[in-house]
Amino acid sequence: MYRRPHWSFSSLNQYLRCPLQFYFQRVLGLPQPTVGSGLVLGSAVHSALEEYHRGLQEHRTLNPDHLQKTFLAAWKTREGEAEINFKAGETRSDAIDQGIALIETYLKEPPPDNIVAVEQEFISPVRNSHGEYLETPIVAIADLITDDEQALKVNEIKTSGRAYSQMEVETSLQPTCYVNAVQQAYDRPAEVEYTVLVKTKTPKVQRLDAFRTDEDLGRLGDIIETVERAVQNNVFYPVESPLNCSTCPFRRPCLDWGRPQPEREGLPVLEGSMIGAV
Repeated sequence: MYRRPHWSFSSLNQYLRCPLQFYFQRVLGLPQPTVGSGLVLGSAVHSALEEYHRGLQEHRTLNPDHLQKTFLAAWKTREGEAEINFKAGETRSDAIDQGIALIETYLKEPPPDNIVAVEQEFISPVRNSHGEYLETPIVAIADLITDDEQALKVNEIKTSGRAYSQMEVETSLQPTCYVNAVQQAYDRPAEVEYTVLVKTKTPKVQRLDAFRTDEDLGRLGDIIETVERAVQNNVFYPVESPLNCSTCPFRRPCLDWGRPQPEREGLPVLEGSMIGAV
């Protein structure tokens, strides 16, 4: 793990989504007794597709059975880390079958070519809209990077219960983080393509392009500056919504939030491992 204090899309997005959840996980470091089945499924699918992409890059042939075993091994690893919280009416078998179906659906797509990197980690400086470099860098891990000659393309793989809208892609900070990282690392134009594996009864693949400008990169720096200043000043509060709360592992401490608590000596704000979990 990268130890220097840093940001990532996941930590930044978590603060923007619910500052109190950020506080519980990345400042206090509270244990997470449960994890949502969707996160486990997505992580296991990513492990299988990483193996698939590395095979393509190294000109190795990987049969579907091998990728299924990779998926199941990743699933079992996550099971050993925390209790899986399944949705109402969902079973372990249902979720595993769905994950395997998503992988099979992806394998029917034309395989990516001109692969530059698989699961590449970047540690990149960020500039604000005034062109000033921030002290804290941002870490990004790209699922897949390919070269289409005109630009490098970062392929971000998602698993989702529904199709994405173009507005979600246009307003997300994740493609901005990728473009910032890849352009600095390779000194070439970069763009992002979302590959969404949609968990419908018959799984499907949705592809959406995301383009970013220098203004977008400066805005990313401005947002990071503002969030970092808020964290340093202990600005933490709950954002209650069905989306945030239904699978949150910190529901109990959230309900206790605001009640008198034992005094703590110096909050461990901006420790690298706490802010930077990708």
